[in-house]
Amino acid sequence: MTESRQRVAVVGLGSMGFGMATSLKRAGFDVVGCDVMAGAVEKLMALGGGGAATPAEAAKDAAIVVSVVVNGAQTEAVLFGNDGAAKTMAPGAVFISSATMDPDVARRLAKQLEATGRHYLDAPISGGAQRAAQGELTILASGSAAAFTKARPALDAMAAKLYELGDAAGQGAAFKMINQLLAGVHIAAASEAMAFAAKQGLDLRKVYEVITASAGNSWMFENRMPHVLDGDYTPRSAVDIFVKDLGIIQDMARTAKFPVPVSAAALQMFLMTSASGMGRDDDASVARMYARVTGTTLPGDKT
Repeated sequence: MTESRQRVAVVGLGSMGFGMATSLKRAGFDVVGCDVMAGAVEKLMALGGGGAATPAEAAKDAAIVVSVVVNGAQTEAVLFGNDGAAKTMAPGAVFISSATMDPDVARRLAKQLEATGRHYLDAPISGGAQRAAQGELTILASGSAAAFTKARPALDAMAAKLYELGDAAGQGAAFKMINQLLAGVHIAAASEAMAFAAKQGLDLRKVYEVITASAGNSWMFENRMPHVLDGDYTPRSAVDIFVKDLGIIQDMARTAKFPVPVSAAALQMFLMTSASGMGRDDDASVARMYARVTGTTLPGDKT
């Protein structure tokens, strides 16, 4: 690893970004972190990483900048805001964008950054916080050959599966939106089924055992419904993430004049859950929304 490749900035040290930062550090990179929450930066520094107050400071002379923020608007601020990374990244550096966003936004940001002589890799992620910490994410990436070449050492440190999905930004984002359509629908369906089972007076742990061994199972049912069984809605992935992502899908579909009635119904379930005060809770809280509307009792939920 050459000196110019060692410095990596990670902007956004939430549950995913922090794990990605530690995976990069474990791989031998000189990692500098930045987050709006000072505690997250201090936590990384306690593990031997560097800290910065702004994206510009974190990205100074970095050959690779990994942005792990929520959406396109935040990504644009990380790049081109008053303290943005674009003006301080090393010439020829690569910006790895892991946010979920509209493909058109990814294309616009890539064009704007590439005009400065830097590279943009559209690289949404999947896998959750645990896999991020283990360096075993799935990354859905698209961009130029030069962007992939520059980013590959960092990608190898963060991902168990890297899908190279095209030579232009936006393609990775589009693949991620298909995943999010399915994920959101499956969480809503799993939550509806579990709350309905509770209304029938069924043993929910037995329901979980039976369904996970049957054709009706899904990865989201198997992964999220233990949160319902335990009455634990500590956010691993929040309700409002799917309010955002399913909203993007509706916008994309409306532009394409393509009907997406199932994901539209799922969006309404997430909106109702968020409006009920659970937007920052785990996305399995959709089951709680069903339970509260119908007067059904779920484990650990007394309200």
